[in-house]
Amino acid sequence: MGGRCRHYEDCSGDWQDQRTAYRWRDRYVERGIEGLRRDASRPGRKKPLDATTIERVVHISLHEKPPAGTHWSARKLARAVSLSHTSVQRIWAAHGLKPHLTKTFKLSNDRQFTEKVQDIVGLYLDPPDKALVLCIDEKSQIQALDRTQPGLPM
Repeated sequence: MGGRCRHYEDCSGDWQDQRTAYRWRDRYVERGIEGLRRDASRPGRKKPLDATTIERVVHISLHEKPPAGTHWSARKLARAVSLSHTSVQRIWAAHGLKPHLTKTFKLSNDRQFTEKVQDIVGLYLDPPDKALVLCIDEKSQIQALDRTQPGLPM
C-alpha cells in the first residue's frame, strides 16, 4: 500500500505512470481505502475455439485453394475465416497440417478426413483404460513411393 502511495507521488513526467496514478485515485474516490488494497479484476482468457470453427479451418485448408494462389498461408486463411493468424497456426499444428510445404503435404479427398483425424488424435491424447494404442502403416515404402511419384522406375 505504501509503495502505491509513493508511486502516486513520484509520477510527475511519465504518461503511463500518470495514467496508473489517476486510475488508483479514481478507485480511491469510488471505493475508499478498500479500492487500493486489491487490484481490480481484469478480463479473463478468451474462449477457446469451438469445434465447428476448427473443422471449418481444417476443411478449407485441405479441400479449397485461395483465390489467386496455390496454397493457403496462415494470414490469408485467417482473413478468410475471420480469425487471428495465430489461431490458424495453432489449428494447423494440432492437426499436423503444413500446406506451405508442397513436397510433403498431400490433400486428402476423403470427405470424413476431419472426423477420422479427430478420432485418431483423440485415441493418442486420451486412450481408453487398459488400452494399448499402436500405429501400423498399411502401405510399404515402395507402394507409398509409387503413389506419390509414379514416374520413378521400380
